This record gives sequence, structure tokens and C-alpha cells, in this order.
Amino acid sequence: MLETSTIDVITGMAGRNMKVAFDLLPSALSGFVLQEGKKRDIGMHSGHEIHYDWSYSNFGNPEFMNLYKKAKKGQWDSDDLLWNTDVDPTNLDFQIFPEKLQPMYNHPSYRKLSKNEKGKMLHSTVSWLLSNFLHGEQGALYAASMTVEATPWMGAKYYGSTQVMDEARHVEVFQKYLDTKLNKLYQINDNLFVIIHALTTSSEWDIKFLGMQIMIEGLALGAFGMMYRFSKEPLLRELLKNVISDEARHVHYGVEALRDYYTKEVPDYKRREREDWAFEVSKLLRDRFLFIEFYEENFGHAMSRKEWIDTVVNSEIMSEFRRMLFSRLIPNLKAIGLLTDRIKPRYEELGLLKFEDGKAADKITLNELLAAA
Repeated sequence: MLETSTIDVITGMAGRNMKVAFDLLPSALSGFVLQEGKKRDIGMHSGHEIHYDWSYSNFGNPEFMNLYKKAKKGQWDSDDLLWNTDVDPTNLDFQIFPEKLQPMYNHPSYRKLSKNEKGKMLHSTVSWLLSNFLHGEQGALYAASMTVEATPWMGAKYYGSTQVMDEARHVEVFQKYLDTKLNKLYQINDNLFVIIHALTTSSEWDIKFLGMQIMIEGLALGAFGMMYRFSKEPLLRELLKNVISDEARHVHYGVEALRDYYTKEVPDYKRREREDWAFEVSKLLRDRFLFIEFYEENFGHAMSRKEWIDTVVNSEIMSEFRRMLFSRLIPNLKAIGLLTDRIKPRYEELGLLKFEDGKAADKITLNELLAAA
């Protein structure tokens, strides 16, 4: 029997757009019901077309080649990072991540913990966050390789190939940091798994761009910026600075690939479907940061799942944390034509519309990203 939360997710989607709910249903069943994200290995089938251009003449948007040139110059070597840095993730006096951003920071049960116990909670919080960033980067690695095949433009294939290398490097550095500095790895969050499953198995090339380049990478850019801003740990800050540089190009690429496509080429009904798809994925991304796996490990014995979710959702600090992660995502949805007056009220209900006037990825520089962080 389905859990109530799973039923709510599926019926909620159906109430907003039946076609989108039908498209996402196999992924929701795989992640929420069958729990396939908890398996060590899982195979997925993707039926997208592979585009060859034997004339090598259709390079598409000129910005693809500009990004390709920037990517070639922007490659960095993960071995050059300061891996000999000592890291103590439990140290509350030199916090790797702000203690106040832990999901239970204002809860009475957290205040009763000793300093040592609070340090262990901080360790678990950072490990949970970086574990899911790692899982997202693995999804980005595979999605980037598929977009090289699926995109119709040779210039996009050139640039996309550099992103495959970037994502491999990101998987490498996050895995190494978790393994050598935190010594703790969490399984992929169900909501993130559903999104990755949906874009991986889709036969539509633009869904892969929208799901990964705009949605997952856009949110990651906001998350990495927050961690870069708040962390005091020098190795993590250096790692994040390099990753942010890459991610800014990746999201810019997604905006360039989809802006004209959604605003000029697709019929209105398909643009509305993509608009609804992006909204449903935004909800899944928001719920990804309910820290369910962290709850099951540390507080499952002390409170119900519903009480945990209510605590996190109603926490002022955690609500702002989740909202701020969307600061880089919402302007990009607007830039590609998927934030129309029709859909805006739904984002307003999530408290995310305040970011709509921010700079999109094609308008913001790396220095501005780091300064904002």
C-alpha cells in the first residue's frame, strides 16, 4: 500500500496537469514506492534520439562555441586542491557549516544535547548535504553525456563534452571529500532520485536540459554559493569555488539551449507542459531538503515522520535555507519562458517568486556569484 505522502504527491500532480503526472508517475513509483534509489546499482532505459551531423554545419547558437572556449580555459585539476588540510566536521568552534542551519537547531530536543552530541549532528548534517550533492553530480555526469548525443547542434555537442569532464571531476572531489574528510556517506534522497530517474528515462532531449541544466544545476549553484559563503573550512571553500565556476557555465548553457526553443519554436501546449513539469520538479527539489534520511538516523526514535516534517517546514531558519537555494533557479526559468503569469501564483505559494527579478545565468558573472555568496 502506498504511503499517504506518496499518494499526495501523485494526486497533487494529477490535479495540476494530468499529462505531467502521467509522465512522472513511473519515476515516482520507482523512487517513492519501490525505493530503487536505495539499491546499490540500478539500470535505467532512455529512449532519446541520437543526432549526427555529417556536414558539421549546424552549430546552433554562437554562444555554444564561446562557452566551449571558456570551458577549455577553465579546466582545473582536482589534485591541486589542498587535500592535506585537516578537517574536523564536529568542531563547533570552527564550523564547517553553520550550526544554526541544522534542521533541528531551534527544537527543544536539540538544545538538550551536549556540545559533543551537537558536534556529531553537525557532522551528519554536512555529510547529508554533500552526499546528495555528490549523487546529483553523478546524475549530471550521465545527463551531460546524453545531451551530447541528443542535442541537434554541433556547437552544443562541443561544449557538452567539456561538461562531461567537469561533472566527472565534481563526482571525484565530492566523493573524495566525503571519503577522506567526513568518512560518512548517505543514500540518495528519494525526491532527488525521482527527478534524476525522470530526466534520465525521458525520450525528449529538452527534458534532459531542463531537468539537469536548469533545475538540478541551478539549485546546486545556489546551494554551493551558500556553503561557500558560510563555511570556514578552507579545503571545502576552495573546492566549492572551483565547482561554482563550472556550474555557472553549465546553467548558462542550459539557458542558451532552451530560451529560443521554448519561446519561439514549441507550440503553446508543449510550453505549458514544460512549465508544469518544471513546477512539479521545483516542489520535489524543495522537499529534497526535508532531511528525511538525517531524521531516520537521528530522530526517528524520538518523533513521528509527520512531526519531523512539520518542524522542518515551519522552522524559520530551514524555510529560508530552502528558499535561498532557489535564488539561482527561478531567474533561469524566467529567462527560458517557463515563468509566465499562468504559473507564477504556484511559485508564490511556495515563497519562491521573490527571486524572479534576479539575474539569469547568461547575465551574471562568476565574480558576482561569489560576491553574492
